[in-house]
Amino acid sequence: MLDIADELHRWVEQGRTFAVATVVAVGGSAPRQPGAAMAVDSDGEAVGSVSGGCVEGAVYELCQEALASGRTVLERFGYSDDDAFAVGLTCGGVIDILVTPVLAGAPVRPVMAAALRAAADGEESALVRVTEGPAELLGRGLLVRTDGSFDGSLGGHPALDTTAAAEGRALLDAGRTGSVAIGEEGSRCGRPLTLLVESSVPPPRMIVFGAIDFASALVTAGKFLGYHVTVCDARPVFATASRFPAADAIVVDWPHRYLESTQVDARTVLCVLTHDAKFDVPLLRLALKLPVAYVGAMGSRRTHLDRNERLRGVGVTEWELARLHSPIGLDLGARTPEETALSIAAEIVAVRRGGSGASLTGAHTPIHHDGPDTPRRIGSVA
Repeated sequence: MLDIADELHRWVEQGRTFAVATVVAVGGSAPRQPGAAMAVDSDGEAVGSVSGGCVEGAVYELCQEALASGRTVLERFGYSDDDAFAVGLTCGGVIDILVTPVLAGAPVRPVMAAALRAAADGEESALVRVTEGPAELLGRGLLVRTDGSFDGSLGGHPALDTTAAAEGRALLDAGRTGSVAIGEEGSRCGRPLTLLVESSVPPPRMIVFGAIDFASALVTAGKFLGYHVTVCDARPVFATASRFPAADAIVVDWPHRYLESTQVDARTVLCVLTHDAKFDVPLLRLALKLPVAYVGAMGSRRTHLDRNERLRGVGVTEWELARLHSPIGLDLGARTPEETALSIAAEIVAVRRGGSGASLTGAHTPIHHDGPDTPRRIGSVA
């Protein structure tokens, strides 16, 4: 639901009543992941998507029914060989959709409103909701903060709220959205429960080293993919806002010195476009030791081989060199800066999602790979 937090926060502020349909579980080749949502207000306006179009019409009707009845429902949609043209996912997947009416005076509305406000304001938090369990608990939620405090209640035993908050904080700390199963004893309600934890965390970082024309196109591609993009170059005449208007931040500093001083994590991608040994070697020597998601470096195959020898000469190990994507990008036959940026972005997605980069035509591999959970991204990184 937090993927449409900005729109829903406005609805709450305007006093609208609405029903929100959230993907809570997927199986097979499903187009959207847990947390994806669509909402319908009492006037019939809709925002968001749960399936990329496959079952939107049926979910829209479920939302209208939930608004009329005031009841939360869990519905499964999937492909049927017996009735391939009926409502279902013709891509072959299965999705479970939780439809929750957010009505004036409903117990769920305050915590939903607080979660939407926190996400819209850029506050790190997690929304924890019951997606499987007793009917009276279905859809009930907690808003969990980074310090472990929480608002709301799942409507059962206080110990259940404490357990759910701890589970929510664990996923929030990891920046993940996903499901958590709580056994019968832990639920304190005589039945096992399943919770959906939706984390709102800052966007992942892309740091582009080298203020060249290819970097400008890559900045645009990075923003399209949802990254907070920083451009770093030691030359102030090139590292300017006028040359990189789409960048979130522009840093004039030696690349390795900036990388030493800035914060990175397991979602950060580093793109080295400096194409100059005096910048590349000290930068990559440091970058390849960091626990980041991706390190790529531009250059010809000859440049790549020469750079590897220089890196070995300053103590970079073979294991560390194996992490380097160089020459950077997938083989798309790219020529222009825009085409090159596309090839780099495609490689980053493939690495992040576990794809091969091969053409899907004639292949027998899954279209949707199991990759890291994708939380809703908020705010910015200083």
